[in-house]
Amino acid sequence: MSATITTVDARQSAPAADRPLPRRLLRLGAAVLSGVLLFASFPPRPLWWLALPGLALLGWTLYGRRLRPAFGLGYLTGLSFLLPLLIWTGEEVGPAPWVALAAVEAVFVALACVGVAAVSRLPVWPVWGAAVWIVSEAVRARVPFGGFPWGKIAFGQADGFFLPLAALGGTPVLSFAVVLCGFGLYETARRIRAYRRTGDLPRGAAASALLAVLLPVTAALAALPLVDDSAEDGTANVAVIQGNVPRLGLDFNSQRRAVLDNHVRRTEQLAADVKAGKVAKPDFVLWPENSSDLDPYRNADAKLVIDEAVRAIGVPTVVGAVVTPDTGKLRNTLIEWDPTRGPVDTYDKRHVQPFGEYIPMRSFVRLFSSDVDRVRRDFGPGRKVGLFDLAGTKVGMVTCFEAAFDDAVRDTVTGGAQLISVPSNNATFGRSEMTYQQLAMSQVRAVEHGRSVVVPVTSGVSAVIMPDGKIVQKTKMFTPGALVAEVPLRSSLTPATRLGTWPEGILVLVAAGGVGWVVTRAVRAGRQRKAGQGGAEQGMPEQGTTERGTVDAG
Repeated sequence: MSATITTVDARQSAPAADRPLPRRLLRLGAAVLSGVLLFASFPPRPLWWLALPGLALLGWTLYGRRLRPAFGLGYLTGLSFLLPLLIWTGEEVGPAPWVALAAVEAVFVALACVGVAAVSRLPVWPVWGAAVWIVSEAVRARVPFGGFPWGKIAFGQADGFFLPLAALGGTPVLSFAVVLCGFGLYETARRIRAYRRTGDLPRGAAASALLAVLLPVTAALAALPLVDDSAEDGTANVAVIQGNVPRLGLDFNSQRRAVLDNHVRRTEQLAADVKAGKVAKPDFVLWPENSSDLDPYRNADAKLVIDEAVRAIGVPTVVGAVVTPDTGKLRNTLIEWDPTRGPVDTYDKRHVQPFGEYIPMRSFVRLFSSDVDRVRRDFGPGRKVGLFDLAGTKVGMVTCFEAAFDDAVRDTVTGGAQLISVPSNNATFGRSEMTYQQLAMSQVRAVEHGRSVVVPVTSGVSAVIMPDGKIVQKTKMFTPGALVAEVPLRSSLTPATRLGTWPEGILVLVAAGGVGWVVTRAVRAGRQRKAGQGGAEQGMPEQGTTERGTVDAG
């Protein structure tokens, strides 16, 4: 009689809970630290490169993990990244909306991390993993409630080495390159460590690890010629007005007339400086979003003082106003105001901000915060692309929050914009990092589309950005001011502008291919196991069981 004993490797079958506690804590700590590093890579800190070790550490955290632990680790990373990044959302309304937003957005990061863990055993996994990350950013930019793209990896790279890639394929390609390089750094380190331990370094594996690092670097260098700040259509002398607000926070809304008067006064002062020869006369003037929360179509006094200011400066002026129709929703409107004809054109903000400009599920949300009733009447979205002809210059209008959305900016450029304006109102967020995060988005958009970007903000930071992403003038926060700058006008289209959503779509397909490969391998392995078990049972006339395995007697 003979017996064959098949044993199970206890190390392979041990669940995560049975692993040594220090190792599990190390993984948890690494997940948190990776999120902190991602946060630290964002403005106002000029530490864009911290995204690379942050993503490399995340790669180590997720490599080879099962899906459930990967979700938990990814959620920790998402929270440690987004909680500090979005803290400004609770500046005036308390921690509940801030924590809720970060908690929801962190789910997208966690799901991305599940995908990264799933593809981490594939050849050249950093490519698949980076593509999966882009899927997460793409979905997060669209749902729920129209999406919230804040925290795209690309938006932390405004001063970074990889920025030229924005001109090649927009924010998806820029984010992809940074994530790929970060994962590639971890894979390179892993291969080096394995070589030191075993002395074996498969040539293909080593090459793919290095390629994941070198490909984004090489692509960024190759994309440098796409970044051009030369004037193709001449130049425009543009003025930016920052009137400031009477006080920080949400209460500034109760001082609507004071805010309007501040912008009128600063425009009239600029007109006096022009008349005195202190500054060159601008071709047009840009006011911020909400510079007149009094509807000038319904409030004769507001219309009068705006008209007087525009006549004083004597050039077309864009005024940010709240338009209040008799029925229906409010409109966050930019008005082109001519010095002789008055209001001649408008642009209604298309991407209105959920829970800020309108309240979804109002009755439900009220259960958690009474602050929802501060928004007594919802804003509605506009439909047409914002494009004004100001003294012969075609200016694309992108209102505040819209700068985070790829399509809102691209539509103005494909529509003929030679320059982009991003009128904003950040007064409700105090002296938080929000204004710098948003300014970085405008820097990325400048390179992405090869356009000068002018950012007038009620309370700062207002800025003038060249097509190469460099800030040439800016104001301080919560001080009145005016910027006058000559900026290049351009009409050529970058590859990113021409390609539109194609780069993002291709990366989504790459991610789908990687996940599909994983699923196919899992199905095939399952079938092989079943086939093997069936063959073994046919050869077992008698079977007994022990705690260590199975015993075949014959």
